[in-house]
Amino acid sequence: MRVLGIESSCDETGVAIFDSEQGLMADALFSQIDMHALYGGVVPELASRDHVKRLRPLVDQVMAESGCTPADIDAVAFTQGPGLIGALMTGACFARALAYGWNVPAIAVNHMEGHLLAPMLAPEKPEFPFVALLVSGGHTQLYSVEGVGQYELLGETLDDAAGEAFDKTAKLLGLPYPGGPHLAKLAEQGDATRFKFPRPMMDRPGVDFSFSGLKTAVRTAANQIEQITEQDKADICASFQEAMVDTLTRKCKRALKEAGMKRLVVSGGVSANIALRSRLQKTMAGMQGELYCPPLSYCTDNGAMIALAGWHRMQAGAQSQALGLVVKPRWPLKEA
Repeated sequence: MRVLGIESSCDETGVAIFDSEQGLMADALFSQIDMHALYGGVVPELASRDHVKRLRPLVDQVMAESGCTPADIDAVAFTQGPGLIGALMTGACFARALAYGWNVPAIAVNHMEGHLLAPMLAPEKPEFPFVALLVSGGHTQLYSVEGVGQYELLGETLDDAAGEAFDKTAKLLGLPYPGGPHLAKLAEQGDATRFKFPRPMMDRPGVDFSFSGLKTAVRTAANQIEQITEQDKADICASFQEAMVDTLTRKCKRALKEAGMKRLVVSGGVSANIALRSRLQKTMAGMQGELYCPPLSYCTDNGAMIALAGWHRMQAGAQSQALGLVVKPRWPLKEA
């Protein structure tokens, strides 16, 4: 079975073809980073218009690279939510029209389910059940996962998501957009012990998160430096990243113990952070457990994870979407 996946939830247009026997056959992505960098953040209207511009050429590209014709495609999967409503509508309209023209099912996919299943694009795939940490610019959540569609929310952020805290801290320090990767890069040159930033909510039971206090602590530290230097910035970045990584790691460890599992999946944009991966790898080794992350190229939004999730959804009995347009800017994973 071959599924063409379309991702358009925010500022990246992704298209890919997944085959149940051959795996990922072709994958294409266009990032809008350069366009939105001019404004210091994503402009929804511009994002939607750019998806319109990119979708058809990317579909043509993956069809040519895979050697497929429309007759070879068994379904079209698309991101129904969560995300920016205009961007979602663009992808949904295109995907449903394409599926209708090709006379194949149109399978709606939850964007976060795509991230959750993305580690299965790696050569070593996790087996169910496992605990999943979904950590990105919009989400920081821990789930107990028994199978496709069987998700129990264990904890989530009560305010800023981890990726959002990375980006806002980077913006505070005057780093380029998108801030998270630049902050992580600068942290490599810093002293992570110089500033003692808080590990929020570690003194409370459960596995919920809160990062607004950490962000405020960074602002306070930066404001106390009269003439901030590049080394000061590097030290702040390193100390912030250490606090973030420590908090995420300790919450994952607590969630695994509470769920009685030793298999951890970490996905979403922040899962590309090398410091986080390294700390989690050491933690899981100490617990005699297993850690699974997506390949670095599939941590951020992409069509491959949507194609894969669409295939899993079809295996689980998902039915084709009707032609009526319904997108879900807010769509909890537990309701997928």
